[in-house]
Amino acid sequence: MNTILVSGGSGFIAGVLIRQLLAAGWQVHATVRDLKREPALRQGLGVGSSEQLRCFAADLLADAGWAEAAAGCSHMAHLASPLPVGVPRDANDLITPARDGALRALRAARDAGVRRVVMTSSVAAISYGHGPGDHHFTEDDWTRLQTPGIPAYVQSKTVAERAARDWVAREGSGLEFCTVNPSVVLGPVASADYSASVVIVQSLLQGRIPAMPRIGFGIVDVRDVAELHWRALTAPQSMADERFIACGGFLWLREIAAILRAELGEKAGKVPTLEMPDWAVRLLAKVSPAVRAAASELGTTRHQDSTHAREVLGWVPRPPREAIVQTARDLVALRVV
Repeated sequence: MNTILVSGGSGFIAGVLIRQLLAAGWQVHATVRDLKREPALRQGLGVGSSEQLRCFAADLLADAGWAEAAAGCSHMAHLASPLPVGVPRDANDLITPARDGALRALRAARDAGVRRVVMTSSVAAISYGHGPGDHHFTEDDWTRLQTPGIPAYVQSKTVAERAARDWVAREGSGLEFCTVNPSVVLGPVASADYSASVVIVQSLLQGRIPAMPRIGFGIVDVRDVAELHWRALTAPQSMADERFIACGGFLWLREIAAILRAELGEKAGKVPTLEMPDWAVRLLAKVSPAVRAAASELGTTRHQDSTHAREVLGWVPRPPREAIVQTARDLVALRVV
């Protein structure tokens, strides 16, 4: 029986992955920032036995708890990383915990004798800073941090993944390390404590976006992201230095809105139908940090190619439409919208 440490155990992706691991008979050590969250985590997962699931308090910004959580583990899935809803005042508020937390997790893994670590990175570490236009990205690409205006979250994911790879090469002592790099993660929402990525659909349903900027996203279902982690954790071949993009396809914001109106009917009554002219977005960007981030994306298409994950691990994602509709229906059922 394998024992795995899943950091960020109460997170959106982690919940789906932990269920899959438990169903396969694995023992799971899960980190949470505060053990007061353990009862809610156990209830959400439907796991009462400490033999199946043990929870440990560990913070990305502190050493305490990581060694205890990693003890006895053969594998690690490092999912914990800050994902804000808004725009932080200081980029280091995201960069520091993302980078330092990844290094703390890796040190604990090495010292505990963990064989394989799968870290959740992001396409944010791949496809930004390349200028406007129609781009096609693979795992060989990296975000160009020297480009002005790179958002704080994008910086944090890029810095954290590079730091992790550099540390493994320098101090990993043969540790098998790879990353899963998802695009915007949507899909089933189990509770009102959901990922910031879900806010895209929530904002459209609530009418908080009166007119849509000309921006778009790669989209992937949370169940497929967890499945890709599972395949990377259990693959019989070495996963050392591997990198896997997880994306089901690119959609413009207007296309996401059209899907919501078509599938949800009157429940999508507040979803906008108009696109905002580019000049208006740029004007609003002068006074709104959130709009400023959107302005830098106007008209840019980022096709994030998952061919490598398909060929190496046999991974096949759901269509983005399915993830979008499931997110919306769950938000309605939970009375979030």
